[in-house]
Amino acid sequence: MAQSIEPNIADLANGWLKSYKLDYKLEQESLNSQIDKALKEYESKGGGKGGNRPDAKLLLKDKNTNYFPVLIEYKGVKGKLEKLNSNGQVENKTAKNEPNFKNIKDFAVNGAVHYANALLHHTNYTDIIAIGMTGYKDAKGDIQHEIGVYFVSKDNLGVGQRVGDFSDFSFLADKNFDSFIEDVKNLHLTQEELDTLKAQKEKEIDASLVKLNNDIYQNEKGLGENDRVYLVAASIIATIGIPNKVPVLDKTDLKSQTFVGGRDGDIVIGRITAFLNEKGIPQEKKELIIRTLSNTLLTENINKVQNGESQLKRVFTKIVDDLGIYYKIGLTTDFTGKLFNEMYGWLGFSQDKLNDVVLTPSYIGTLLVKLARVNKDSYVWDFATGSAGLLVAAMNEMLNDAKESIPSPDELTQKQIKIKAEQLLGLELLSSVYMLAILNMILMGDGSSNILNKDSLADFDGNYGFGKTDSKFPADAFVLNPPYSADGNGMVFVQKALDMMNKGYAAIIIQNSAGSGKAREYCKKILEKHTLYASIKMPVDIFIGKASVQTNIYVFKVNEKHHKDEMVKFINFSNDGYTRTNRKKASNNLKDTDRAKERYEELVNLVRFGKSKLNIFSEKEYYEGNIDPTNGADWNQSAPLDTKPTLEDFKKTVSDYLTWEVSTLLKQRGDEGK
Repeated sequence: MAQSIEPNIADLANGWLKSYKLDYKLEQESLNSQIDKALKEYESKGGGKGGNRPDAKLLLKDKNTNYFPVLIEYKGVKGKLEKLNSNGQVENKTAKNEPNFKNIKDFAVNGAVHYANALLHHTNYTDIIAIGMTGYKDAKGDIQHEIGVYFVSKDNLGVGQRVGDFSDFSFLADKNFDSFIEDVKNLHLTQEELDTLKAQKEKEIDASLVKLNNDIYQNEKGLGENDRVYLVAASIIATIGIPNKVPVLDKTDLKSQTFVGGRDGDIVIGRITAFLNEKGIPQEKKELIIRTLSNTLLTENINKVQNGESQLKRVFTKIVDDLGIYYKIGLTTDFTGKLFNEMYGWLGFSQDKLNDVVLTPSYIGTLLVKLARVNKDSYVWDFATGSAGLLVAAMNEMLNDAKESIPSPDELTQKQIKIKAEQLLGLELLSSVYMLAILNMILMGDGSSNILNKDSLADFDGNYGFGKTDSKFPADAFVLNPPYSADGNGMVFVQKALDMMNKGYAAIIIQNSAGSGKAREYCKKILEKHTLYASIKMPVDIFIGKASVQTNIYVFKVNEKHHKDEMVKFINFSNDGYTRTNRKKASNNLKDTDRAKERYEELVNLVRFGKSKLNIFSEKEYYEGNIDPTNGADWNQSAPLDTKPTLEDFKKTVSDYLTWEVSTLLKQRGDEGK
């Protein structure tokens, strides 16, 4: 019978490290101090509650000179290797999405994964090996041990993936490490696993944003809504860093000094300037960003020192501590969109104005981009950019197309640079929202795109805003979710953008009343030069929780006058396969309950290729018909009901009549019998 006697597991493990010539790397690697700093940072926020620091820390390098921190934690108790949740993930969160310090303290793997997340949050390392080891003495006095090896990365959102089963640490030896890393790099999450992780992270982001906003609102006086947005943007940009070029700004770098040049605001602006310089941001754009952020960061009040600390340092620390992990693990457009949706709530708009800046869900943005036929060679613009979500979707589509179709690595790199610098343009009037758009593009890996702080209706002449400012932007794809309070529910933006294009396609999502009379004059003018290609009725709850309006997507072919005999594709997409809720405590408010992915693919194919692509949808949901170009109020049509009776209808009617006759006759006879 096994006994729960704690053996000296550390001696066994350290013996392996010595035999594989790894022990010298425990203290001799210069970057080890950076790991220690990150772990201390995590502990200072409460991350070390209930648990010890890792028992061993290595920094190993593969054949491609990529560094991999390795954290090892020992537990000399049987059954304490790892604690997993029902999804098979390391259970380091409670039901309330708070750190589960009991599991982190008691289980070896959980502790190692916990501190691996500290490195994701507070260093530039994006791939970490977390190892847990436990053991016990059996009845004979022999040590029996278990080893759990997990890969913790920004690609798996810090949750960790099990690499495999190992009996010792020989996989870390120089001769085996490259092969081990190959196995690690081949790990992939299924879409279902990724969706589950996204839902978890969304709940965490919700809690973090609420905490951050309440904390700043209640405890930091003198900061307006715009100041909060600018502080978030500045703090994130300053802490992204560029490996080996621009170091991440740490809160310890802020000394809360009072002389000009040494104030915390000066230091943050200096780091942002270095980041933008290294990224090659156009000079005019860089100056605009720095000038806008400086208006908040260099004020006297925010740099005033009280109790040895400036208000800027306090707020910077809160932002990085609460949000840092989410952009360090590599925010997707889903996370970024959620971040910006929440931040919009901080801005002091009236309710009408707030409805005007409701963001397009990322999957709808991707749909618009596909309907506008965006590819690697497209030039895409958006006349009401908001947080640039549609441009991010377009950029991702263009980069994916380039990656799939350009085999030369050098040619692909040049194309990627061109896409980001020359093939995207957006306009946003509100300065605070404009700064969110800039931050969004930077988080998505680009800061060079032409996003302009201009009125697209009054101040835009169609030229590039940066770089080739004397040249027209050759737009051939237009995507838009306009402010609905503008003329014609926003159709005024559509008319101007389309009239400035020579070719291509456009896809807009707008209140459907624009196509049924409210924007009649704009619609008629648009059809004088452009073709309405498709009209798509969208689910009424797309913007649930933010706005409740019936919307349509209209797809246009640019610079071809609409003829009265033109066939328009009318599609009822009310059932897109998703079920939406607006419950704050729900783990996921968007669930695929009826082949949503397949429905969106079919919708794109129906718009482009027509009736032959009908599969999931029926002819009741897909209809090809005509509109009157001189009407302007007949853009929202549905398949006509067929009122012509069939033979089956006749048979049913006769059957129903005979049933009624027999029933009546039997009833009469029954009454007579009584």
